[in-house]
Amino acid sequence: MERTPVYFTIRLTLIALAYVGGWTAFVLIGASWWQLVTAVALAVVFGQVGLVSHELAHRQIFDGRRLSEGVGRLVGNLGIGLGYGWWQDKHTRHHANPNHEEFDPDVQAELFVWSQDQADRARGLPAFFGRYQAFLFYPVLLLEALNLHYGSVRALLRPSTKHRVLEGVLLAAHFVLYLGVVFVVLDPLQAVVFIVIQQGLFGVYLGCIFAPNHKGMPTLKKGEKLDFLRKQVLTSRNVRGGAFTDLALGGLNYQIEHHLFPNMPSPHLAKAQPIVRDYCAEIGVPYHETGFVRSHAEALTHLHRAGATLRASTPARS
Repeated sequence: MERTPVYFTIRLTLIALAYVGGWTAFVLIGASWWQLVTAVALAVVFGQVGLVSHELAHRQIFDGRRLSEGVGRLVGNLGIGLGYGWWQDKHTRHHANPNHEEFDPDVQAELFVWSQDQADRARGLPAFFGRYQAFLFYPVLLLEALNLHYGSVRALLRPSTKHRVLEGVLLAAHFVLYLGVVFVVLDPLQAVVFIVIQQGLFGVYLGCIFAPNHKGMPTLKKGEKLDFLRKQVLTSRNVRGGAFTDLALGGLNYQIEHHLFPNMPSPHLAKAQPIVRDYCAEIGVPYHETGFVRSHAEALTHLHRAGATLRASTPARS
């Protein structure tokens, strides 16, 4: 549980250099279709910045709340256009009740259905998308960055959102700088294509980080109660892999350990894994771990099964 200042100093420095270097290369290359390569690179960098924002939200980097929130707003709002306060509130509710259909905002039937019960109640867009959701999941992830931007801006209209002015100013600065640089450096068509690819792949990358963690694992319904350990372990999935997987997924491939100890610095999750896994075996709690490809296959299979009754019905419900 101890902080790892050396690790995070190196990690944050490298990500900051990649961020600055990516935009420097963008300006130096100028109006060229080679910028599509820059778009892919910056999509990955934005994803890594998003992981840093996640670590800051869990206070894995700094002990102090104010420092964590201050840097989090700079990294999230200004850096990638992600409202730190809005996302932190949403993510906190997810951690409190992972995969709970009533309380977890990540499994609400807003577009997809995550269980048979949700499919039975689905109307409108969830009823339509639910039919083909296993095939639409990755294409829809191309819009995930846009969805995060929209959610961040929409949260500014809520009186309950803390530090709305500060968050709004930082978000506005991000959008102005991002769009300004892109449209000044590139021709209009190149600019639009760059934004579509960079933001689209950014969303796909985030989805590939977060989707394997809980999608396809058991969901909880109203009235169902589990103790803390079972609530976190039974709804989470670990993803096996080496150093590259740890880097690409930001340590969230150790999702079970992360949910049990959300403040634990990400490089220590691998050390906690054998302890948690052995303890779960000792008390008879299923501990699920699989490979990266298999984790996605399990998530898609679950989505396909959840939408079975919608496919069996006649035209989508309105």
